[in-house]
Amino acid sequence: MNNKIQKITPNLWFDTQAEEAAKLYTSIFDNSKIGKIARYGKERHEIHGITEGTVMTVEFQLDGQQFVALNGGPQFKFTEAISFIVHCEDQEELDYYWEKLSEGGDEKAQVCGWLKDKFGVSWQVVPAALSEMVSDPDSRKSERVMKALLQTKSKIDIKALLQAYEG
Repeated sequence: MNNKIQKITPNLWFDTQAEEAAKLYTSIFDNSKIGKIARYGKERHEIHGITEGTVMTVEFQLDGQQFVALNGGPQFKFTEAISFIVHCEDQEELDYYWEKLSEGGDEKAQVCGWLKDKFGVSWQVVPAALSEMVSDPDSRKSERVMKALLQTKSKIDIKALLQAYEG
């Protein structure tokens, strides 16, 4: 029990898809893996009718960041109030993550680099330089980038943002 754990670990509540989601996410991101899987025992079955042996939690890492996925039932759904930002170095990387994460997701939720995956989890797939561009001390540059960003109907075109930034 002396394993050093991460101080803050995001916990994602799924209905019954925790293991499926963890497998998908770890297949997309490098330096990722599935860790411990805990299963419900007979106590949960007796109280809530969940089948003994069903996956309760899945610990997994995405690019070294620890997460937990919980099969907690249908009571709670994901919203855009929480999202994960994927910082991309170039258009090829951005296109890769966009394609993988948006597959089977909600197309109506795709705007300004945001998407919802097939589980309802929100992701922002953005250029790594976006934060610098929108916070540039030259307000004309940052405002042009924001205008271009807000006009984006789905995934971000890095070239278009750079053109807006440079004027």
